[in-house]
Amino acid sequence: MSNIEQHVREIAERVAADLGLEVVDAELRGTGGKSRMLRVFIDKASAGLASGVAGDRAHAASQKPEQSGVTHEDCVAFSNEFGTILDAEDAIPGAGYTLEVSSPGLDRKLVKAADYERFAGQLAKVTTREPVDGRRNFQGRLKGIEGGQVALALEERKTKKVKGKPAPPEATAATQAVKIELANIEKANLVPEF
Repeated sequence: MSNIEQHVREIAERVAADLGLEVVDAELRGTGGKSRMLRVFIDKASAGLASGVAGDRAHAASQKPEQSGVTHEDCVAFSNEFGTILDAEDAIPGAGYTLEVSSPGLDRKLVKAADYERFAGQLAKVTTREPVDGRRNFQGRLKGIEGGQVALALEERKTKKVKGKPAPPEATAATQAVKIELANIEKANLVPEF
């Protein structure tokens, strides 16, 4: 992460905290002019992050994630305050840029260790940098994080039967659990369930 990106993220987190929100992710893309875009994904702060926020904001942040979500008004308030500070501090030097602020969506990225605890019990897809038990892609229920390892109860693997042959043993195996080092996670997202 560059110094510019680090400074922008610090400003974003400060503004988000003031509004009872949290920054899920922030990314600066492009080289200059109209092609530069700063995307910031915000969400309602989890109860632990909202401890310093008073009144209704703290109440909203203490609700379960699926019951509370960032609103259009939250995005507008964050965008106005954040954009003003970015411009006042000239945090993104050079030519212009486009600021995009939105919710993380139903397939929210899991970035911080606290995300894996906050969304325990929900379905997630995880891709690792290095294989774990011979695999890099996993899908299952988050069980939380302990000792720097994310616990995941894997979904049963679906394999096709070959005509005239019985299903392989792994096709009928019961739910398995896996622990993945947080540092080994390349990408993780929630999987929407309907």
